[in-house]
Amino acid sequence: MARGPRYRVPFRRRREGKTNYRKRLRLLLSRKPRLVVRVTNTRVITQIAQYSPEGDKILVSADSKELEKFGWKGDLNNTPAAYLTGLLIAKKALEKGVDEAVLDIGLHSPTRGGRVFAVLRGAVEGGLNIPHSPEVFPDDDRIRGEHIASYYEMNPEMFKDYEKRGLKPSELPSHVDEIKEKILG
Repeated sequence: MARGPRYRVPFRRRREGKTNYRKRLRLLLSRKPRLVVRVTNTRVITQIAQYSPEGDKILVSADSKELEKFGWKGDLNNTPAAYLTGLLIAKKALEKGVDEAVLDIGLHSPTRGGRVFAVLRGAVEGGLNIPHSPEVFPDDDRIRGEHIASYYEMNPEMFKDYEKRGLKPSELPSHVDEIKEKILG
């Protein structure tokens, strides 16, 4: 253990591995609201946060659980759900007068074509102005869930939860298009 008069204990959230303060400072220096994206084991959570000295203020939030109000029958943490959650946060943000942001993915690894970037694509297509490179977006077939439909053909037993909710995975691409129209309409 380090000792001496010059030893400084790192911030608690840094010690716990929850916050990268260098990355956070770079995001805050932009003076723009942040599109915060967090992907859990069960759902996708998005927020648009504005820095305040007393603590970040959440301007708008959207959760993939809210997709059920639009009739979503698929999983709440897959790529199509992440894309639709991005569309939903963009719609809510524009209604509140927020039209630009910067992406904050926290400690997630920036994997090209991942769910975090599916949220980004949904937010950009929904009308938010967010600096990005289109190279990181997932392909159209992943956004529509065609990869899930092809997995279903190979192993139908893995998708019993979909059938319990009343959706065959082979119908997922058309279902995504239907929910997209409901969100944007």
